[in-house]
Amino acid sequence: MKDFNRESLCHDPIHGYIPFVSQVPAGEVAERTLLDHPWLQRMRQIHQLQTAWWVYPSAEHTRFQHVVGAMHMASRVVAGMYDSLADSCQGQVPSRGYVECLARLAALLHDVGHGPFGHFFDAHFLKAYKLTHEMLGAHIIVHELGDLLREVRRCPSSELGVGERIDPAQIAFLIQRPKSHDSGDHPKWLVLLRSLFCGVYTVDNMDFVLRDAYMSGYSERAYDLERLLRYSFFTPKGLTIHARGINALLKFMQVRSELFRAVYFHRTVRAIDLTLAELFRDSRELLFPGNPLEHLAAYRGLTEWSLLVDVSRWSASDDPRKRELGQRWDRLLERQVDWITVDERNLTFGPDHAEQTSIFSSESLVEQKIRAELPSEFGALEIKIDLPRHIYRPDSLAATAGQNFLYKPATGKVSPLTDDKLFEQLPLAHRTCRVYLRKDHTPAQAQAVGAALDRLVGIRAEDDLTNM
Repeated sequence: MKDFNRESLCHDPIHGYIPFVSQVPAGEVAERTLLDHPWLQRMRQIHQLQTAWWVYPSAEHTRFQHVVGAMHMASRVVAGMYDSLADSCQGQVPSRGYVECLARLAALLHDVGHGPFGHFFDAHFLKAYKLTHEMLGAHIIVHELGDLLREVRRCPSSELGVGERIDPAQIAFLIQRPKSHDSGDHPKWLVLLRSLFCGVYTVDNMDFVLRDAYMSGYSERAYDLERLLRYSFFTPKGLTIHARGINALLKFMQVRSELFRAVYFHRTVRAIDLTLAELFRDSRELLFPGNPLEHLAAYRGLTEWSLLVDVSRWSASDDPRKRELGQRWDRLLERQVDWITVDERNLTFGPDHAEQTSIFSSESLVEQKIRAELPSEFGALEIKIDLPRHIYRPDSLAATAGQNFLYKPATGKVSPLTDDKLFEQLPLAHRTCRVYLRKDHTPAQAQAVGAALDRLVGIRAEDDLTNM
């Protein structure tokens, strides 16, 4: 008889019931222990959509909900692909229980290093210390959670084999983006498994595309997850999709791209980010004492909740500088945004476009070019340029490329995904070029900026024709 006391369920609007192990024999660690750990519980206080919840009222979901969903996705993927992984590695692979538990733990912990406002915190705080949330997460996994992880022996549908023990370093490897030549010391099965965390479609983005689309009101069922999983498997080259599943993959990529344009890069979301960036620049040393690696206990307590509560008190401070900053934070907390979009253009870059040498790869260069086109009376106009970038598919030369492949049943061959003509036609990257002015700008200023941007985009179009 099944032991119903061993497992618990949480009900999720995206995946339905998600099981997790809550009771284990003495000497083991249950998944519930990790779910309830302070490092995981802090994820409840960090929004999944860093600042978009200020624009989409229903998008209040958190990193915690997402990582639980990603953990569930990991089980579904391993259940369908473990046999092909073992075949691709000629049997040189741990038990299914080990692979599933490892993948579940990596999915659960892949965001554990995030700070307030997620990726924004990477760019506007961690970057100053040459850190990313992935680097922090890997450190937390190995040094803060390692002893617990080594004692996990089972998940809802499988358990480790005799003599097997979870290696936290392998979890840290899975959650970090590939770098050139970083896979040489790792077994082939682990390198292949990493494509489930850093490829075109992963346990991470397969969950957040569904979740973000649902919670923002974009779509209740954004893409065909079942078909995408059904036609995915491992070959010796890597994660491979059968030709019958390519349309499901393209639909997934299309929806992900639309979410970037409509939700993540919404003009007001980015205006909030611009306002927040100025606040972070001026408040950085008051928000946190320094390098998070040197203050891990304090970092564990740093969330959006703690940060926003702290800054809400600054306007009553006796310190004049803190009081002035507090007044600016109060405006943001009241959703008073300093910048507004006056014009924008959407730009795509394919393999034949030199994106890195384009003027649209640099905010300062775009601003310089626009200012050169403005009438002299607008020389002191305050301008902010925003160039949010979405990667459709990895550049073939990047270290993150080479994770996904295509199987053609007519030939029985596995080839790069770019062999599919529809996939090949997708751009490598999409950029939105937006120009923001202060809210008190005049119509004449907005028109002048729009005319300058028109000329700039026209120059880019002429360059593209010349390079064809």
